[in-house]
Amino acid sequence: MRRLSSRYTYFYKRVFPLLWFGILTVVALGVGLSLLASRQSVLPFLIMPIFMAALGFVLYRKLIADLVDEVWLAGDVLLVKNRGDEISVGLRDVMNVNAVTMMNPRRITLMLRNDTRFGQHINFMPAIQSASFVSSFKPDPIATELIERVDALRMSTR
Repeated sequence: MRRLSSRYTYFYKRVFPLLWFGILTVVALGVGLSLLASRQSVLPFLIMPIFMAALGFVLYRKLIADLVDEVWLAGDVLLVKNRGDEISVGLRDVMNVNAVTMMNPRRITLMLRNDTRFGQHINFMPAIQSASFVSSFKPDPIATELIERVDALRMSTR
């Protein structure tokens, strides 16, 4: 059994949002309290932290919230774990594999034939093979392997 998803998924989904909103809260409170003590208007200086919190929330919802926690490859079956739930998905049930490499975090989307507890699309962060600048312009090796394996299974059933 081999892990396909990145170990950094936990950091991106759980730790980074706490740091982002925690630091923004501390900065906003610090600025707000110091301005109140000096009897200056607080609102103009709170616009930026409020804007950054809204932007962080939107980016989190669009790019990170839908990532599953773990994806493992066990033969011709994918084991997918998310928030304590686990499902098995056969590679034969995968209709399409899509990889987005020019985005941070990188993501692979598996489109399934049937709906599962996690939906018809499974999104995950692939494990990092190499972190060089040049590697961001190459196809993701995990996505390429999944495409080849799904295609081989399709050919064997014909």
